[in-house]
Amino acid sequence: MFIESSSSLTIAPKRIISLVPSQTALLHSLGLDEEVIGITKFCIHPREWFDNKTRIGGTKALNIDKIIELQPDLIIANKEENVKDQVEMLAEKFPVWMTDVNNLDDAIQMITDIGSLTHKNNEADKINSRIFESFSSIKNTEKQIPAAYLIWKNPYMTIGGDTFIHDMMDKAGFSNVFGQKKRYPEISIEQLRESGCKMILLSSEPYPFKEKHIEELEAELPDVKAVIADGEMFSWYGSHLLSSPGYFSELYQKCVQAL
Repeated sequence: MFIESSSSLTIAPKRIISLVPSQTALLHSLGLDEEVIGITKFCIHPREWFDNKTRIGGTKALNIDKIIELQPDLIIANKEENVKDQVEMLAEKFPVWMTDVNNLDDAIQMITDIGSLTHKNNEADKINSRIFESFSSIKNTEKQIPAAYLIWKNPYMTIGGDTFIHDMMDKAGFSNVFGQKKRYPEISIEQLRESGCKMILLSSEPYPFKEKHIEELEAELPDVKAVIADGEMFSWYGSHLLSSPGYFSELYQKCVQAL
């Protein structure tokens, strides 16, 4: 069944499976080491969980049989990260909490909800307070830099204005030149040239952009600078958000100096 309210589990779950890397990291931050029994192969944080927890496939290629074998009393999924049909299949057998995170406010609410579901309300409140404090400390981003954020190559793909990354770009001091588009559109070099961007942020994930890609793009776009951006800082919406503001401030200053 799909859980409708985060307060509906009267008994704290003891066998939790996470289908989302950023939410796995959050569960660790909430102190649920014994309760979490299954994670995906992309749940690389924390390292000790990645090394020792049962892996139940990828975010979009779940091992349904292994999940059934584990008999979870709570599965935490995400609308964007996971495949609808797979999650619906699991919801026929187990309680499933589905999250939908498109901006910082959604992320704060998600942390509150998972804290309530797992009976870790105080821990969730503390994390949220620290996130608020960290984002309030971001400085020197009043003048936004027109930028494109690339997540893929061959073809190049960017992010639209209805994504979590778009909101993080705004918080970090970058104006998304493709903010009028939706989700993750394909774009061309010519579109980048005509976009008015001054900076291209090359995400470290899902496509592993490297320094050589900076040289390639700057050769084709001589009026634009490019830099590698830590994809986790822009796209992981759990307790990773505690580290994002400090990173954003450093990245913004690096870009200002490059322009």
